[in-house]
Amino acid sequence: VSGEHLRICPQGYTCCTSEMEENFANKSRSEFEAMTKEAGRSVQMILTAQYRSFDGYFQDLLNKSEKALYEAFPTMYGELYMQNMKVFKDLYSELRRYYRGSNINLEEALNEFWTRLLERLFKLMNPQYHITDEYLDCMVKHAEQHKPFGEVPRDLKVKATRAFIAARSYAQGFLVGSDVVRKVSQVSLSHECTRAVMKLMYCPHCRGMSSVKPCNSYCLNVVKGCLANQADLNTEWKYLMDSLIIVADRIDGPYNVDTVIGTIHMRISEAISNLQENKDSITAKVFQGCGNPKINTKGSSSEDKKRRGKVTLEAKSSAQALEMLVLDAKGNLTNLKSYWVTLPNVLCSKKVTTGSGADDKCWNGMTKGSYLPEVMGDGLANQINNPEVEVDITKPDMTIRQQIMQLKIMTNRLGNANMGNDVDFQDASDDTSGSGSGDACPDDVCGKRLAKSPSTRPPETHAIPKQSGHGVSGASSRSLPSAFLILLSVALLAAQHSWR
Repeated sequence: VSGEHLRICPQGYTCCTSEMEENFANKSRSEFEAMTKEAGRSVQMILTAQYRSFDGYFQDLLNKSEKALYEAFPTMYGELYMQNMKVFKDLYSELRRYYRGSNINLEEALNEFWTRLLERLFKLMNPQYHITDEYLDCMVKHAEQHKPFGEVPRDLKVKATRAFIAARSYAQGFLVGSDVVRKVSQVSLSHECTRAVMKLMYCPHCRGMSSVKPCNSYCLNVVKGCLANQADLNTEWKYLMDSLIIVADRIDGPYNVDTVIGTIHMRISEAISNLQENKDSITAKVFQGCGNPKINTKGSSSEDKKRRGKVTLEAKSSAQALEMLVLDAKGNLTNLKSYWVTLPNVLCSKKVTTGSGADDKCWNGMTKGSYLPEVMGDGLANQINNPEVEVDITKPDMTIRQQIMQLKIMTNRLGNANMGNDVDFQDASDDTSGSGSGDACPDDVCGKRLAKSPSTRPPETHAIPKQSGHGVSGASSRSLPSAFLILLSVALLAAQHSWR
């Protein structure tokens, strides 16, 4: 029949009614969105699998270290261990909480562990004295000078914080990447894209050419126009993949988690041994600095008899497993680098077309023949002259812009982890030195972000997205423009003045 009633397809002779055309438009829209989500799900599966592999490995390292401590310490230290079991359990609990994304200052947590352990062991090793809390406070103040545990606390603090910061950021990076893909894949087609995709996929049916596939170049222009915002993720996505690869090398190199995490129990044992072996000299120094405590008039049970036996603590190395994990991750991350700009080619080559652009037997949008227009570039700015899709390049998709920001934030965190520093996301700097981004963003978009050393203030952490897909939460999603912060500070100062 004559096709004057058609609103999307060419108005030549057709076998489609208006209702059929509308049904085809709805069908093409749902199919295209399903194809995009399916492609995204495959990426999500890769990233989530990498996260689970590393997370399982890391948790296993921590569990084995804790188990070795619980099994060996009662034999080695008797009451020294039994009466202080909670101190050790609390340490491992804090380490797990930090790794999971809790807002914990890891250096402070380790310092607190050594302080509590020293207080308890000093009392146990000097049961003949009445040692008050005030006396213990004095002893702790001199601890840095006397080094009762030798160099272990300082050495472990440096190595463990670097390893944990790298491990936590690495694990978060996979989850953030997966979450970004999930959210971006859910962005709906615009009205203009629905028409363009319908014309691409089902208008041949209305012309009686159901077996004729779209020309590849024609398909690329449609898909590049419809996924223009998604392609703008490419730069920050590539930075994230590169940053994960760099941190992976750190984890299997200078910040080796296998060596550091798997030997925590051995370092603790080494520290306690140092305290026991130098008990007399350390006690004398404490007495000299804090005075002689009163004799315990209530009587005391003598210190648990010496060590009950020589038990050799060992770390079961899984270095080969770590090396394989890192190699596998780096291969997958390298393959995913160009995902957003190759997506149109993937969808067109595997799902839609068979013919090349020069083929004169493919659907070119009007009839069966060759497709002459050039293929557009990637990203929103390159769609200004797209012949197939009307794209407003002045109105970027806000959901996708938010996800670009999440990628920037995560890349900044990985950049800091690479240097052994934790990061405060709420103040993450738009100065790209050390962020790994290489692409500064305007102040009105990013706000002012200044990285802080964990030794100066507790880091505000970027919460790990839930695996069920409830999004990326945390301080980063509420980053305020610097102008607003200035106004807020002025208001607070004014309020304080009025209260006085």
